[in-house]
Amino acid sequence: MAISETHAPDAPVCESELVLANRRFYDALWGRSRLVTAERFNTWPLVSALVATAPARLEVGPGLRPRLPIQGTRFVDMSAPAVEKLRAQSADAVVGTASHLPFADETFDLIAAFDIVEHVDDDDAVLAELARVAARRSTLLLSAPLDPAKWTAFDQLVGHGRRYTPGELQGKLLRHGWAVESTAVFGMQPKSSRLLDYSVWQLQNRPDRAIWVYDRIILPLAAFFQKKLELAPGMGAADTPEVDEILLVCHRAATGPT
Repeated sequence: MAISETHAPDAPVCESELVLANRRFYDALWGRSRLVTAERFNTWPLVSALVATAPARLEVGPGLRPRLPIQGTRFVDMSAPAVEKLRAQSADAVVGTASHLPFADETFDLIAAFDIVEHVDDDDAVLAELARVAARRSTLLLSAPLDPAKWTAFDQLVGHGRRYTPGELQGKLLRHGWAVESTAVFGMQPKSSRLLDYSVWQLQNRPDRAIWVYDRIILPLAAFFQKKLELAPGMGAADTPEVDEILLVCHRAATGPT
């Protein structure tokens, strides 16, 4: 894939290319990274409150940055190195894809899918699978990047297939039976375009060193300085100036998928 592109592609990347790019990037990343547990992130106050009433939990594509607690949560990730390291910490984790979840219908009370739907070719298939395995009155925590005009080489490097408009994302969720309850500004991507360009160059040309610096220095600092997660009703967070990524708290809509 051409990492030099700095604009959104005119057409979606075909699934085989997108899957290959994601597997290559994240197998390398997780193979050289350490597990960071859910308590380290600003999502933890929200998650810990939801966990108390959600005995059956699933996180899709956590890599080594799960937002749900290791104990009592089931994990699915396409990266074998990530699954191996999760299992080393006693996690119930399997290798699999978001579009073919190996679970029965209406199984989970709480589902997390952070930074997943923008990485797949068929996001509707993924949202349909998340709805299929969701129990009645379940909660979905989902995050995604916003604004196609903000597409950069970093999006392509990390395996994104798209960015969303707020209305498009909300509409897709509703069609699959998810009602958006609240949203928050989310993500730890650097705001500086120069820093993003430098990160892309480092990951392309010095991947071992770049991953070490990210895993040992940048991520701990970014996690430490995270702002408190501030939830706004409905899609309110999407109106925040310069928002780049959004976290959505969704519940099963009364009418189900449309």
